[in-house]
Amino acid sequence: MTRSTHTSRLGLTTSEAARHLGVSLSTVRRWSDMGYLRGYRTPGGQRRFPVQELDEFVTSLEDRTTGSGRFVREGDKEAGPVPDAPVAPDLPKP
Repeated sequence: MTRSTHTSRLGLTTSEAARHLGVSLSTVRRWSDMGYLRGYRTPGGQRRFPVQELDEFVTSLEDRTTGSGRFVREGDKEAGPVPDAPVAPDLPKP
């Protein structure tokens, strides 16, 4: 059995998942700890992530971003574009 067949059957390692998602290793760990990515741990304590789970996660992120690439929270799907922040007025000089 080749490594790629073996890996795909067992799931991707944390570093393989990071490459697959295009993010850092620490981001994958953080997302896993926060419950955004569901995987499992081997008897030795290593994390494994099924490719399908990673792809579903990416799809869910794409569904929750607007055309501008901004993230839209679940309850804000109907909201329009986010307005620019107001500009603070100039303060008088002392």
